Amino acid sequence: MNTLPVENLELRAMEQRTRIHKTADELKNKVVAAREKYDVTNLSREHFVGASVFISLLGFIAGYGMTGIFTDH
Repeated sequence: MNTLPVENLELRAMEQRTRIHKTADELKNKVVAAREKYDVTNLSREHFVGASVFISLLGFIAGYGMTGIFTDH
């Protein structure tokens, strides 16, 4: 059975720990960036005009439809 010296095993373990820490840091940064990108407050500020127009049109159509139900034409 071929065994590696303890120093080589310690070196490999240190490299693996470093790689795991680097990967974990990258994942944390990606999560923070995604939260900032998809934050409701930021999205509503960026798309305020479009959302307002959409909601206004939706209200107009709903009102027009409700009026059509209660009137005889």
